[in-house]
Amino acid sequence: MSASPPEPALDSDPAEPVARPSHNGRELTIRVVSALALIAIVLAVTILPTQGMPFHEPWPFLVMISIGIALLSIEWGFMAAPRASARIACAVAAAAICGLFVGYLGHPLLSVLILAFGALCAGLYALRLGAGWMDAAYGVFYIGFPGIVIMWLRQGTDGVEWVMFAFFIAWGADSAAYLVGRLAGGPKLWQRYSPNKTWSGFAGGLIAGMLTAGSLSDLTHLFKHDTSASIVGLIVALATMAGDLWESALKRRFGVKDAGSLIPGHGGLMDRVDGLMFAIVDLGIIRLLVLLGTQI
Repeated sequence: MSASPPEPALDSDPAEPVARPSHNGRELTIRVVSALALIAIVLAVTILPTQGMPFHEPWPFLVMISIGIALLSIEWGFMAAPRASARIACAVAAAAICGLFVGYLGHPLLSVLILAFGALCAGLYALRLGAGWMDAAYGVFYIGFPGIVIMWLRQGTDGVEWVMFAFFIAWGADSAAYLVGRLAGGPKLWQRYSPNKTWSGFAGGLIAGMLTAGSLSDLTHLFKHDTSASIVGLIVALATMAGDLWESALKRRFGVKDAGSLIPGHGGLMDRVDGLMFAIVDLGIIRLLVLLGTQI
């Protein structure tokens, strides 16, 4: 192994000193372009007005979330049960989408019960197939619960604003963590499960979450004070970082590098929305506290 101290890469090849920067540049470009395309589609569907359409509820948003759940379930099946991936994916997707549709019809509490029953059924089905029953049951909750929460956020008062709050904080925190970590480097955050993440990126993500929430507060007026919005941004950004680390631990447990290869530069869809899934649940709890009368 080379002992040259200036070389930052762990797997550097001294025979190719020039090729690596251009490769990193192409990778970053692909990552940015694919992320922007995905963001544009998600934002367009989220803000799409439903007046004049069949049904008054945001059914295009429901379709988008259902497709997302199906794709995530496919990736979960490949990771958690490679020998029975298609059947496990169908079981997880069916349970999660059933819960989502019940929530869409205006029964959020019943949707959670349906999700729990679906998790039980998926676990028993996996047990019959000789796959990990706990992995199948957990996959239903891991994928389905954020879907139910974001549907509940979207259908409530100021639904678009709440969903945008979750999206922009998660995207801002995730992007800042990636960029600051690459530029600043430094000590590793969790070497065992995610060797590329650093404390500098973690701090950058938290700061970006706070700044994003403070900026959105003036536009959405969801919170009474900018300070409250910044604290919410910190909490949601922290959840985003936790979701990213949690998915890294899951991938390490299942022995895979990426959840899939759907999105160029990012891997699978789960690799793109892992932090967002935790952020959605966190913001859902905050909105519930607001509905219960908490002054924020």
